[in-house]
Amino acid sequence: MPTLFTHPAVPLAMACALADAPQSRRLLLAGIAASILPDLDTLAFRFGIAYGAQLGHRGFSHSLLFALLVALLGMLAARWLQASRQRCFIFLFLACTSHGILDTFTNGGLGVALLWPCSEHRYFAPFRPIEVSPFGLERVLARAPTLLASEIRWVWLPLTGLAVLTLAGRWLFRARGKAAAPLP
Repeated sequence: MPTLFTHPAVPLAMACALADAPQSRRLLLAGIAASILPDLDTLAFRFGIAYGAQLGHRGFSHSLLFALLVALLGMLAARWLQASRQRCFIFLFLACTSHGILDTFTNGGLGVALLWPCSEHRYFAPFRPIEVSPFGLERVLARAPTLLASEIRWVWLPLTGLAVLTLAGRWLFRARGKAAAPLP
């Protein structure tokens, strides 16, 4: 898995891409939480649940079904999240789904059960450039420079680039529209 610092990159980039409409701070924070939430499955180790089990790491909580359930809960909390139900659903679904997808790009682990319960198969992306983050704070800290360099290169920089391109494109589109507008 990428570190917990990197999973929030996706909802942050989405918030930039959706900058046309004011982004609710609550929805953004919920999106960040949704992007991290699947890794709570690491608590399963404390209950003797094996890594490769359906409820183990990268199992059910990394599936599209789990992301759908998170999005539905968010939709029910739309008023509190200060956003439309549709926006809550889409934003939280994408934020939570991004976790499992990012994990498929890591160079370790047992894969991700994206299609659980329809399939117990664990998927990897065909290209896996992201350094997998080990379990345990000591191990993560020992490998922090390598992990963060990998995540900056393969996640943060591309997402930042996409966010900047989206904002620049929106700015150019508006500038052209204003230039072509008839005089009053």
